[in-house]
Amino acid sequence: MRSPFKKWLGQGVRAERPPLDPENIPAHVAIIMDGNGRWAKKRGLPRVAGHHSGMKNVKKIVMAASELGVKVLTMYAFSTENWGRPKDEVDFLMKLPQEFFPLEIDELDANNVQVRMTGLREGLPPHTLQAVEGAIERTKGNDGLILNFAINYGGRKEIVAGVRSLLQDVEAGKLQTSDITEEVFSRYTMTPELPDPDLLIRTSGELRVSNFMLWQLAYTELWFTDDYWPEFTEEHFYRAIAEYQRRARRYGGV
Repeated sequence: MRSPFKKWLGQGVRAERPPLDPENIPAHVAIIMDGNGRWAKKRGLPRVAGHHSGMKNVKKIVMAASELGVKVLTMYAFSTENWGRPKDEVDFLMKLPQEFFPLEIDELDANNVQVRMTGLREGLPPHTLQAVEGAIERTKGNDGLILNFAINYGGRKEIVAGVRSLLQDVEAGKLQTSDITEEVFSRYTMTPELPDPDLLIRTSGELRVSNFMLWQLAYTELWFTDDYWPEFTEEHFYRAIAEYQRRARRYGGV
């Protein structure tokens, strides 16, 4: 069987890639892909050029994650707050799935990647939803890396919606208040079938989670880089994994 770690195990290891323990690869990595606009501005380009460059960066990180054996990769593509950006920028962002999936879906499918989406489908333009749903349908039978795009997603909205749904079940007699635990509430989030992220990566130097997976990130390890998302390479990804492996996850214990 072909080793998914062949690029960095054994002969031919590149010096810049740190040694990684294949038994301690995070099952779920989440990425806040930040800094596209600033990357473009720094180069005298319009902000949308940064988003386009950032889109092209997605596949190589997906392939790196898949090769390492990551089970779930969640990428924060568009937040519920991003609707407040200039209309031309929002319109451009909403068209990116139409460009990304036709270009990359064949390779994603061939590599056994399963595409999913976390977020509110209501409010998305039909062309955006059609492109995303088409990729989901095309790859639903795959059982490799889950590539989960967070689109039109907000952590607080997710929690509020979960509370409303839970209360409806209580009022309907499907659930008793005494039954409510953290495990039970997790079933009312948008990711009930996914493990919580083990590692969160954020680019661009910002040191915050920006309303992203607030419930799920309770004990997630955080890793930040000053580099903008279009500059983020496989080497950054490997360094983040290496740092994750150096940390002791005690979950509040000793």
